Amino acid sequence: EFMGNPDWSLLDVFVDQTSRAENQDMVHMFVQEFVATWHAMDFYHEAQKHRVCVAPVMSVSALEGTQHLLERDFFNDVQGTKYLAAATLRNSGRAGNPMAAPQIGAHTQEVLDEARATQVDGATSNSHSRPRENHLDSSKKPLDGIRVLDMTWAWAGPFCTMNLGHMGADVIRLESEVRPDLYRRLSIFPADMDEGINRSGMFNQWNQGKSSIGVDLSKPAGIELVKSLVAESDVLVQNFATGVMERLGLSYDVLAAINPRLIMASVSGYGQVGPWKEYIGYGPAMPPLTGLSAATGYVDGAAQEIGLSMPDPTAGITAAWEIVAAITRRDQSGRGDHLDVSLWEATAVLNMEAWMQYALTGTEPKRQGNGSQTMCPHGIFPCRSNNDEESWIAIACESDDLWQKLAPCLSDELLTDQRFTGFKARKQNEQVLNETLSVWTATQDRYALANHLQSVGIAAYAVMTTKDIVDNRQLGARGFIEWLDHPEVGRRAHTGIPWRFRHRKNGVQKPAPCLGADTVSCLRTLLAMDDAQIERLIEDGVVSVGDREGIKQQLGPTTGSE
Repeated sequence: EFMGNPDWSLLDVFVDQTSRAENQDMVHMFVQEFVATWHAMDFYHEAQKHRVCVAPVMSVSALEGTQHLLERDFFNDVQGTKYLAAATLRNSGRAGNPMAAPQIGAHTQEVLDEARATQVDGATSNSHSRPRENHLDSSKKPLDGIRVLDMTWAWAGPFCTMNLGHMGADVIRLESEVRPDLYRRLSIFPADMDEGINRSGMFNQWNQGKSSIGVDLSKPAGIELVKSLVAESDVLVQNFATGVMERLGLSYDVLAAINPRLIMASVSGYGQVGPWKEYIGYGPAMPPLTGLSAATGYVDGAAQEIGLSMPDPTAGITAAWEIVAAITRRDQSGRGDHLDVSLWEATAVLNMEAWMQYALTGTEPKRQGNGSQTMCPHGIFPCRSNNDEESWIAIACESDDLWQKLAPCLSDELLTDQRFTGFKARKQNEQVLNETLSVWTATQDRYALANHLQSVGIAAYAVMTTKDIVDNRQLGARGFIEWLDHPEVGRRAHTGIPWRFRHRKNGVQKPAPCLGADTVSCLRTLLAMDDAQIERLIEDGVVSVGDREGIKQQLGPTTGSE
């Protein structure tokens, strides 16, 4: 429609998403013809008016003059240098304290004096740290006793709440069978099973450790049910488009009036305030806005996407840690908070190294493929194939001393080859060096070579497939690969928790929930509803438990009949 409904858009090969994906080269050709007539920023703003998610490839320097970021107070001036601020807005304003980095030892005496002043009878009493009771109980995780209402979908929001669950929070998804989570419908299902909303690998990975209440937010009674649950909860996380919660009657102001201690985190592409707050911004649209895409690509090549939608988990983990900080503040003040986390700002902070290069030198990173400005060789090199599958190794040589250890592995002559003596020479002859390395690594087994290089101090490791990750002994020994028993897809491998507590229990609490599987138990426990009240809500379509068999299982054999 934005392009004027051209005739080519009506072709059968473009009839649905699957067909367009199969014929994406043709789609891109036609779209390129249309886009080429526009200036990038004009196209961006006009497309957003039509609710089309696009983003211009911006330089790092362009961030500085962006109206939206300026009005969101995203820049700190610290002693004449402009820094990116923390990627969260709170009720009190931008998170963080714009202080210069300390000089070495600048606060040694101050810290020692404070420690001496607060020491009482051999024990230290720190008024700035009031640990929650469960911090003292090694049988519990840090967020045990914290209840989180999860009104999220896709990746960014669920990634946030999954990590809160990993820290012990009781995470309860509020979701609808009328409009199930996009990831419940994503076509990544077990090969030996039919599709189903409880069988998506993407959903089950990012929603492990949670419970599920099925609730229809299009019904007034569903909204009232959410409000009742808010009164019994500590945290609510949502990543709907900006304005959706307000239109539902579930704004922060409304919910804070019900529960003043509520911490609400809103995760969105552009944030809850600012002139572009209504713009659509999915994860893949964020790297172009932050300078990441501009710096990604081969030497002398065009800008490229970074591949994986890193802005989603980046914003998700940003929100998770900000929630933990807000809980600590609430323990001291008794007041909740509204946390505004945008994918754009979280991704910009992820690109902090590029921003600081620009802020301090006025220059920007150049596209360099897999190369590095400080290390050479630095890249991915082919190894001996196994079973006709590609095999690769990553090698990063960070100093001349390590090059002296790497060179003899190839040949003694390389030690005296002037083309590779010193970092500057190696960088100038990087292509030849990479070709020389590739000839050698192509004869090697990736794991054996990685072990050998590691033994002499060189950063190197085999490039791993997903199966390699599942089978990796190191990850297995750390409990990172979790085999969870799911009621519909059975026992499946998941990536688990990327940290371990030394003195507390570890491991994922349970697999991802089937939609509505915990509706009855949660309404009984949290809202003290009896079976008659719950069945009335089910009959009215306000809540759901998945299917009639689910009703029988949750309410008992004498209820929920046809």
